Amino acid sequence: MKKKIGEVSHYFHRIGVAVIKIKEELKLGDQISFLGHTTDFDQIVTSLEIDHKKVEAVKPGDDFAIKVIAKVRQGDGVYKET
Repeated sequence: MKKKIGEVSHYFHRIGVAVIKIKEELKLGDQISFLGHTTDFDQIVTSLEIDHKKVEAVKPGDDFAIKVIAKVRQGDGVYKET
């Protein structure tokens, strides 16, 4: 079962990076899913950045950037397997 852990707040299409507001801990190597009206894909977390600095994990309340493998949109949900 997948649990919603965050939401896309912004997407930079030229560089393929999403900014996410997170409600649960997330770390490198975790598998996440992006779901929205026209978005539906899974990916492994390979990069996390806060204020342009690479980090190994993020905690609830953090806004962070992640490189995504497909286009996402503001408001798309971010899910993790429970």
